[in-house]
Amino acid sequence: MQASELRDLTSDKLKNRLQETRRELFNLRQQWYAGSLEDVNRIRHVRRDIARILTVLRERELLTENEDASSTEGGAA
Repeated sequence: MQASELRDLTSDKLKNRLQETRRELFNLRQQWYAGSLEDVNRIRHVRRDIARILTVLRERELLTENEDASSTEGGAA
């Protein structure tokens, strides 16, 4: 999934997607250990999807922190 598509989702949906993706990674690793995984590159793609989701969540967290900081600085003058 592209980062631009992830940015269109709400934070709650992103957190749900993160849970699902981590679960998928767990299952892929189980299959890999058992020797039944056909597409080993899928693990790499899932790990990158997890990183993209975490990046978008962190961007939103920093954005809200910056908004809070700027609102408190403006009122102190």
